Amino acid sequence: MKSKAKHAAISCPLEKPFHFTDKPLIVQYDVTLQNGQECGGAYLKLLQYDKEMRLSQFTDKTPYTILFGPDKCGNDNKLHFIFQHKNPKNDNFEEKHAKKPSTKLDEYFSDKKPHLYRLQVYPDNTFDVSVDYKIINKGSLLEDMVPPVNPPSEIDDPEDRMPSDWDEREKIPDPAAVKPEDWDEDAPEQVIDENAVKPSGWLEDEEIMIPDPTAVMPDDWDEEMDGTWEAPLIENPACESAPGCGKWTPPMMPNPEFKGKWRAPLIDNPNYRGKWRPKKIPNPDYYFDPNPFHMSSIGAVGIEVWSMSDNILFDNVIVTDEKDVADQWAAATFDIKRELVDSDGDSFVQWLVKYTNKNPWLWAVYVVAIALPVVLILSFCFGGKEKKAQAAAAAAKKSDALTPDDEAIEAEADVEGSGEEEQEEMEAEEEETAPLIEEKVVADADKSSSPRRRKSRKE
Repeated sequence: MKSKAKHAAISCPLEKPFHFTDKPLIVQYDVTLQNGQECGGAYLKLLQYDKEMRLSQFTDKTPYTILFGPDKCGNDNKLHFIFQHKNPKNDNFEEKHAKKPSTKLDEYFSDKKPHLYRLQVYPDNTFDVSVDYKIINKGSLLEDMVPPVNPPSEIDDPEDRMPSDWDEREKIPDPAAVKPEDWDEDAPEQVIDENAVKPSGWLEDEEIMIPDPTAVMPDDWDEEMDGTWEAPLIENPACESAPGCGKWTPPMMPNPEFKGKWRAPLIDNPNYRGKWRPKKIPNPDYYFDPNPFHMSSIGAVGIEVWSMSDNILFDNVIVTDEKDVADQWAAATFDIKRELVDSDGDSFVQWLVKYTNKNPWLWAVYVVAIALPVVLILSFCFGGKEKKAQAAAAAAKKSDALTPDDEAIEAEADVEGSGEEEQEEMEAEEEETAPLIEEKVVADADKSSSPRRRKSRKE
């Protein structure tokens, strides 16, 4: 619907008529109010089946079985479910309106997004209405329609009249009461306070408002045309620090003698007979339809609306008796459309979370994708240290190098054999210095014996 403030109508026949037998009726479509909605409807009409129906002549007068969808004007937001009920006594059709839902509907008319509307009517005479898979109204065709499907069995007698002596007054003025002699009905409600005193510093000679001394008559002011120019008035600056200016008058005070209009006190009415009601008579138009679900068969779907908004998009209309079919149709059409609209304003992270929630198996992929690199990194770090330790242990065995365990054993051996090592070191030092001492002793002996030898030789 591209134009505003115009009447639009279009219709399409069903592949086969829908007959209200033992299966539910499911009507579903989505609407996008691309510019919002000010005043107008966006509802469908399910037209009554007629073999001689000519959809080329479809108008607002074409008989319909159900009217369903959103409608708004001003602040009155509605989601209609109306069906035409056939009076079994006279075969006339009367509109039955579902009670207004308590859920607020403002968002659907203002957010400019596509919304999925679904009506389900069941053979047990119950119904529910949902928007975007959320049920916002449900009830019974027998109990929650206005006016009721079945009229009351009794009605007020239209010929009955209240008797002239019937007194509906529960309380009456006491007829024995008398106005007191000192009751002055003419006394004023307020009087001048005679005890009031003019405040000190009151400037009676000063006016509250004075002409603005800085104002200047405009150059284009023509006194002959505009009259005598007068400066605009401003608050008198002399009154700012004074309690008041101008003529002082005493204030008013409540009149202690004021009593107002005298009225006799009320007493119980001895003739009170209660609220009169006309008597009941059998309703001549009474009938009882136990199964209003059996409505007139549906032969076509029509859109016949008037709106003050343009660019209203109707899409993906389906009429079926199987909920699974309606769900699959919505998943293949509306869900994709709404996801694209919502993703336009979402960040990548928001889009990813929404997409994953719709496909929960992706959480397992994310866990594997995140956990696998972590495991590999930990294995590389701690596995490398273990390999180095094993290599060091192997090298120590080959070279007989000290290992942490050997060092501990060696430390204990050092503590136990420290005295023996010191004794061995002293003995080794003595062995190294013994030859040197012997050589020195021989040399000294030779020096001491040589003169004697020379002397014996001479002798």
